[in-house]
Amino acid sequence: MDNADKALDYARITRDVETIAQELAVKSDLKPGKLLVVGVSTSEVAARPIGTSGSDRVAESLFLGLAQVKQRFGFAIAFQCCEHLNRALVMGRETMERFALDEVSVVPAPKAGGAMASYVYRHLQEPCVVEAVRAHAGIDIGDTLIGMHLRPVAVPLRPSIRAIGGAHVNMAYTRPKLIGGARAVYVLESADKLGTPETPADA
Repeated sequence: MDNADKALDYARITRDVETIAQELAVKSDLKPGKLLVVGVSTSEVAARPIGTSGSDRVAESLFLGLAQVKQRFGFAIAFQCCEHLNRALVMGRETMERFALDEVSVVPAPKAGGAMASYVYRHLQEPCVVEAVRAHAGIDIGDTLIGMHLRPVAVPLRPSIRAIGGAHVNMAYTRPKLIGGARAVYVLESADKLGTPETPADA
């Protein structure tokens, strides 16, 4: 049963999530071959405590906005389930196979998986569930805690829209670890200066 507040502006929810997803895609260079993890509390979007008022209508509104940006940039999306499914993730079978992930057997339900994951599972052409991913970027709508599914190193990104409905929004993208000591360089132009007769690389 959909308990969302009838006063919610669903069209605005779609526009807002499209805006922030586009900001993240541009900043983190999300493109084909990259994975976005999304965690959502539809209850929080409806300004209610997390896990109390799941809404298919809110889930649909968010899904539509995210799908538009996904189509534009070509990245893949994994939708995080709630804690009752150990924060497993729903995605299309093509995404699972592309990232060589292991499928688990469960069907997300509104009270065991959450409204967002349940909605996505029922609306993807070939849905499946996996236990974990290492995503390149993430959007957290309603403080659902997606960090366990992000690659290191996570870099916070403050969206221009800080709340969707009543839900606080967090976003992050990831970057490769910076390794090395005092001699390490991180751009090719600097590296080209090393290894010359004046400054041998193995000195």
